[in-house]
Amino acid sequence: MPIRHAIWKIGVKPTPLQEVSLGKEEQLEAMIVADPRILSDDWMLIGRQEETGFGGRIDLLAIAPDGSLVLIELKRNRTPRDVVAQALDYAGWVEKLTSERIATIYGRFAQGQDLRGDFRKRFGQDLDEDSLNQSHQIVIVASALDDSTERMVQYLNARDIPINVLCFQVFQNGPEQWLSRLWLIDPMETQLNAASGAMGASEPWNGEFYVSYGVDSTRSWEEARQYGFISGGGGTWHSKTLQLLNSGDLVWVKVPGKGFVGVGRVTETVQPARSFKIKTVDGGERPVLEVLKDGYYLREQVNDPEKCEYFVPVKWLQTTPLANAFSEVGLFGNQNTVCKPTTPKWRHTVQRLKQHFPKWDG
Repeated sequence: MPIRHAIWKIGVKPTPLQEVSLGKEEQLEAMIVADPRILSDDWMLIGRQEETGFGGRIDLLAIAPDGSLVLIELKRNRTPRDVVAQALDYAGWVEKLTSERIATIYGRFAQGQDLRGDFRKRFGQDLDEDSLNQSHQIVIVASALDDSTERMVQYLNARDIPINVLCFQVFQNGPEQWLSRLWLIDPMETQLNAASGAMGASEPWNGEFYVSYGVDSTRSWEEARQYGFISGGGGTWHSKTLQLLNSGDLVWVKVPGKGFVGVGRVTETVQPARSFKIKTVDGGERPVLEVLKDGYYLREQVNDPEKCEYFVPVKWLQTTPLANAFSEVGLFGNQNTVCKPTTPKWRHTVQRLKQHFPKWDG
């Protein structure tokens, strides 16, 4: 059934706010451009009203921290069949965008600005050419969601096509209007579908997880090896995928820009920094941020559940120092903290990793 929700003004007798129309969906597009956080804290807009070259224009184009693209289409009173079909048609255009064309699109959207530099400012990391547009997802923005659109989107998403709907509603509160949003599908599910390579060639997932462990002043690989953990944070895009991991799961860990550095089995589920403890040599336990010294692990965000560092305990089966990281042409890579790859490249990668880390099943 169509997703809807209501808002009440708190009082002795709660008063429901009246739902009203936004007026024009062009107004919603303008608000999104003015503040992209209306869509997501984890995306950076890079294009608007771009011609596809075959008689259409995409409404908005964004980029995620892993260099994947997000195609955003406003419903604009089109029929459900039309808006979904057009979004899929445009996705075929997005899939073929080269790094040069993406930079050109951004140059038109933000005149005088540099995509690489602005990406670094926005996400705190360099834009990896190998990751740029390696995958993408589709988001349909609507002021209302009907049964037909919901059925089509749910059908596609259940078959690992990364498509979602963000439904906005407007409520009147005296002279003011309030905008609310509601996702049809958990955005993490769509993110994972995109990261797993489902939009291209795919095959059944082999049950083994890929982990990207970003190493800089924030976190240290040597401390992760020594104390047995992986971690991620700085926003839900980076930390939420850690929730995929459960005790016994096999993880292959890669440091972006370096290579694969270890394999291990998860021993417990994800925990925030303020409650995670590390076992000491005397058999006791201490708070993680009291023990770790080589990285700052987002200490200033420790009380922020969205931006703090999250930890997953791991029993390492085999690791290597960062200087000896294993890398070669053709291995899988992605900057999502955790993903379940379904590309043929992952099968090839795991075969090579098991040769390089022979103690993986110890």
